Amino acid sequence: MGTEWDALRKQARHLENDIDMKLIAFNKVGVGAASSSATASTTDTSPLLGDHVFESLSLEIEQMLDKLSNINEKMSEIPNSGAAVMHVLQRHREILHGYRQEYLKIQANHTTRMEREELLRGSGLGTSSPSTSGLSRRDMYLKENTHLHSSSSLVNDQISIAMETKEHLTSQRQHLKRFQTRMHDISNRFPLISSLIQRINIRKRRESLIIGGVIAVCTILLLLYAFH
Repeated sequence: MGTEWDALRKQARHLENDIDMKLIAFNKVGVGAASSSATASTTDTSPLLGDHVFESLSLEIEQMLDKLSNINEKMSEIPNSGAAVMHVLQRHREILHGYRQEYLKIQANHTTRMEREELLRGSGLGTSSPSTSGLSRRDMYLKENTHLHSSSSLVNDQISIAMETKEHLTSQRQHLKRFQTRMHDISNRFPLISSLIQRINIRKRRESLIIGGVIAVCTILLLLYAFH
């Protein structure tokens, strides 16, 4: 058991180190491919080369992750005992999971950057002259960043308003509960006004539903406005 376990663990460690270095290069290529696409001149050889390297690394890393997963499975199939062995196996699984998450994150970021660049080219920047293409794209990125910052500030303001409204409603709710308790005590002493209290409670619930609905609709409209 010991010899096979040690051999598999050695393979897992070696593969984990290789995957770690590949992910670093993978991230750099992903960022570089999008940057070269944003600053390329009339020839498209640079972004195409970057995309080819990115796809090659993506396939290679995916194969390495599958291989590491198979090694972990083989390690789990070996009869073992002891908390130390189980801890080591769990650690290798956590490392594999972390690498997969990082791999998917890099891919998603690269796809987002490429889609954004494609959108900018579709808006007419792709036909710009070489001397103004980079500047125009830079202006577009700055405008987009300003718009995102403004949208974020607007959303933060709306969240602050919503929190203040929530605190105000909570305070009102507490006052209403105290008032309701007093009225309940009074209704127990004076049964004649019991029906009036019931009507007040029904109206209060209806107004609470209306206020909640208005707040929800306003919040949704503000969020839609902020992101569009």
